[in-house]
Amino acid sequence: MAAHDSRANPVPAGSTDTNAAGPVPASAIPGVGHSGVRELRGPLLVLGDAEGVGWDEFATVAVSGQPDRHGLVLEVDGDETTLQVLEGTEGMSLGGIEIRFSGRPLAVPAGPGWLGRVCNGRGEPLDGGPPVTGGTPMPVGGWPLNPVYREPPQDPVLTGISAIDALTTLVRGQKLPIFSVPGLPHLTLATQIAAQATTSSGRAFRVVFAAMGMTHADIAFIRDRLEERSAAGELVLLLNAADDPVIERILTPRIALTVAESLAYDHGSDVLVVMSDMTSYAEAVREVSAARREIPARRGYPGYLYSDLATLYERCGRVQGREGSVTIVPVLTMPAGDITHPVPDLTGYITEGQVVLDPDVDARGIYPPVDELSSLSRLMRSGAGKGRTREDHLDVAAQILSAMARARSAAELAELVGTAALSETDNAYIEFRNVVEHDLLNQGRDELRTFDETMARAWQALSLLPRRELNMLSAEFLDKYLPGPEGGASL
Repeated sequence: MAAHDSRANPVPAGSTDTNAAGPVPASAIPGVGHSGVRELRGPLLVLGDAEGVGWDEFATVAVSGQPDRHGLVLEVDGDETTLQVLEGTEGMSLGGIEIRFSGRPLAVPAGPGWLGRVCNGRGEPLDGGPPVTGGTPMPVGGWPLNPVYREPPQDPVLTGISAIDALTTLVRGQKLPIFSVPGLPHLTLATQIAAQATTSSGRAFRVVFAAMGMTHADIAFIRDRLEERSAAGELVLLLNAADDPVIERILTPRIALTVAESLAYDHGSDVLVVMSDMTSYAEAVREVSAARREIPARRGYPGYLYSDLATLYERCGRVQGREGSVTIVPVLTMPAGDITHPVPDLTGYITEGQVVLDPDVDARGIYPPVDELSSLSRLMRSGAGKGRTREDHLDVAAQILSAMARARSAAELAELVGTAALSETDNAYIEFRNVVEHDLLNQGRDELRTFDETMARAWQALSLLPRRELNMLSAEFLDKYLPGPEGGASL
């Protein structure tokens, strides 16, 4: 058995392949046309008396007097077939519609031809270039990865952002989401990660950025921020605008992951996939579910939202016998800052930690506004420490988080009794917190910090605490790294 079955036979035998991204022209699709359209319901089309049609099958929708549209089979129930029309059903009427099925799922050509390209959410070029060509067509739904062939994530993906690299290290093959609130600079952070991230593996590093439900101003911002990496041939951009068809929003992350899997497992690259905003994606899933008249679950989302998100997030990782890896950073906004909302709640069950952005931290003028005590990378120990980042990294991160928790308690006490009533040690913790936030966590939106610079700032902040308080750090590390007289500060 191959390590990744989708490499073996991605397109069913007898189907007609295509070497161009996006929908296939109707003239290239085999099969008999069906015209028994019974209902148009939002983005859905209900067809009657179609035999031999399979779930997830790709179809061309020929509309009299209009350009062809394209659809995917959502459901086959008795003599009725429900399709989701990628371009929507606006302007269509029951007469004059012919459906032709391809006999295979929607596929895109996978391979390095995507690098440096800017496309819409369906993989059609937005950069004025020709359609993406070359490579074997791969179904965008992907293939389940046999757990036997999975290897644990390891080695760091360094983002150049101190708040992440020092305290919530991203690991190659991990899925680490960013939880935010509308109005916070999560898109700025996502593009900064996409622009700066790299590994020390020596393999080629690629980035696939999937934007979903973005305003045109946001799309222009993304293209501008990532222009340098795109020009270097290291980036794939898939941009779905808020006014694009809702079905396209469901396809965007799947096409992005299909491209990433090919670059990683076929071409040996380490690939980072940034997906923003997953809340917009979930809203699209809910809209399609409502059009299908499904019984809603929590807050109107379908009951299968968990498994739907898992089909995306679980496509990351490392595969036995393959050099490359796929690392995923989903970005999502929490409506009203509610971390128990279904999208962040279910995402938290599937992923391996989270980076939480906090409005209170943002109000203090700190970028990125990371709440370090709510953030966590569960796989950090697999990607940090001696031989990976630095020998003192894990101990320093643990000491900083412990001291920040103590500093938060001291600050809350100071609000009640005043700083004058606090002990000298408590005041030192409050000063430590200010230095951590403004010198370590706070950095410019285009600033790329080396890991050694990040660690130097961490040790500088720790030097403000009495040496006796640094009980998570060995004497060897204190003597070697701690600034100040005799290897440490004294109070």
